[in-house]
Amino acid sequence: MNKTLKEIEKFHGHLGPFAVIGYKMGLIACEKLGSDPFKKKVVVYTGTTPPISCIVDGIQLGSCCTLGKGNIETIDEKKPKAEFFLKDSPDEKITISLKDEIKKDIDTNATKDNLIFYAEKIWEKNNDELFDFL
Repeated sequence: MNKTLKEIEKFHGHLGPFAVIGYKMGLIACEKLGSDPFKKKVVVYTGTTPPISCIVDGIQLGSCCTLGKGNIETIDEKKPKAEFFLKDSPDEKITISLKDEIKKDIDTNATKDNLIFYAEKIWEKNNDELFDFL
């Protein structure tokens, strides 16, 4: 397992596909909006019920937007989607949604016994394979 996946596992408590998805979302937000976590805010549409809410932990680690900084909010729509924006320029934003077919594959085939396999599979995919961007 590579170093980054080990960091995600340590932060989240185990390695699973949704935590990796959130981490990748956070990295994309940093690429598009800058790495300063105090300038960004994110609204995550997963709610707080696992396993989909594991995306929130990945986002915290990947973007450094955290509950402690107060720049992450969850809305209980049970959607694997996050909207990142700059606090001072809310029009500068990116919305990232997990592709339906990826979510369906995880929901249908990921089990306790193969979570690491699915996390590694997600890690190896490029962002265009995983996400829709608005």
